Amino acid sequence: MKAAVLKAFGGVENLSLETVPEPVPGPGEVLLRVRACALNHLDLWIREGLPGSKVKVPHILGSDVAGETGGRRVAVHPGLCCGACVACADGRESDCPDFGIIGAYGGSQGGYAELLAVKSAHLLDIPPGMSFEEAASLPLALLTAWRMLKTLGEAGPGRTVVIIGAGSGVSVAGIQIAKALGAVVIATTTDAAKVERAKALGADHVLLAPPAGLPREVRRLTGGRMADIVFEHVGPALFMDALKCLRPSGRLVTCGATSGPKVELDLRYVFSRQLRILGARTGSLSEMREAWTFVQDGRVRPVVDRVFPLAEAAAAHARLESRGQFGKVVVSV
Repeated sequence: MKAAVLKAFGGVENLSLETVPEPVPGPGEVLLRVRACALNHLDLWIREGLPGSKVKVPHILGSDVAGETGGRRVAVHPGLCCGACVACADGRESDCPDFGIIGAYGGSQGGYAELLAVKSAHLLDIPPGMSFEEAASLPLALLTAWRMLKTLGEAGPGRTVVIIGAGSGVSVAGIQIAKALGAVVIATTTDAAKVERAKALGADHVLLAPPAGLPREVRRLTGGRMADIVFEHVGPALFMDALKCLRPSGRLVTCGATSGPKVELDLRYVFSRQLRILGARTGSLSEMREAWTFVQDGRVRPVVDRVFPLAEAAAAHARLESRGQFGKVVVSV
């Protein structure tokens, strides 16, 4: 089969279209004919040699997969776990010692390929009328945003949620989920071209402002009450400013560090206001199935920024690295 293979860690030039052996499904698995695979920032970090990922080159990236098997059009839950440990039994699959993500953590091969072996229990039926590219744009971002907002943030009616970085895939999902859960949504962006698009997804307010002005603007929009939840994935570029958007006993939920891994934190501000800082990996299969109902009934819609053919996976990576996208960058297989 054909696959876009990462031959060495480093730049986009290390991705090339190759002919590789077809995967062989194991127990409980099916062979999926891949039709599309969306990119995540995780793909960029793995490509660059993310420590602790257990990925060895050559490797096939790609966590967000949609395709066909047994006559079904399906997307795939991207999480992997042992299914037998205490964490798995408790529904905390991302705490499993063998936790993994297709194409990333744990070293499993991913969806930049014509075929992929996947667990049959992880298949999600694609709604009628939705393309493979649209379906592929959803799973990992949808599930992560769901865990951040529903499971950890407890978003709902009467809550105000600040969504950082309106154009990213996880924030596009987050805006829609928070609105569907009944929250007031304040999205942020530094790109004027993304303001109206964020509003079209359901954001009640969109702040076009540098990080330093963020707490002041949130205070203005909330009449001084501030936000119940901040949805964050950028890191040191604005972490402290994001924290200052919270009301007393508010929650900051973070799933990423696109501007770097280390932040400076004034602990006096955290304990004096009784703030909660929560980290989020991707969610469980049960959370995925719950979140997917929002896709099936139209409360969450896919947003595709640009589609590249599999042979141009390197160009797709360059597009994501530019940070100019709104929604997901996808490769079509």
